Amino acid sequence: MTMLRIRDAATYLGVSDDTVRRLVDSGTFTRHDDGAGRAVVDGRELAEHARQRAARLGDPSGVRSSARNRFVGIVTDLVVDGVMAQVELQSGPHRVVSLMSAEAVRDLDLEVGSVAVASVKATMVTVEVPDEDGGRA
Repeated sequence: MTMLRIRDAATYLGVSDDTVRRLVDSGTFTRHDDGAGRAVVDGRELAEHARQRAARLGDPSGVRSSARNRFVGIVTDLVVDGVMAQVELQSGPHRVVSLMSAEAVRDLDLEVGSVAVASVKATMVTVEVPDEDGGRA
């Protein structure tokens, strides 16, 4: 069973440590203690909560799509140079950068502050796991 420290759970959910503590207090997550006596939560409970929360948030575009890897966010940077453009989107804790045609930027009326959805093709996504120590030095 994967156990996550409160701070790490908060990072993965994109919320504050206090929010995770309130979720523990409300019974959404079960509090456990690690070997050092620190509060931890079960990764499976965290995953289920994240799935339910994502389903409730929905997609503001109103578009139905077969894409399952969709990141709703705000355009934070836009560089248009000739025929190509680079669009940076902040979706919760995730920064997504897309290269597209300048024409597509104009067609979508993209500008800094626009709400947009980045769709990622699942066959091009790699999955990695942290070192045994959780990436801590």
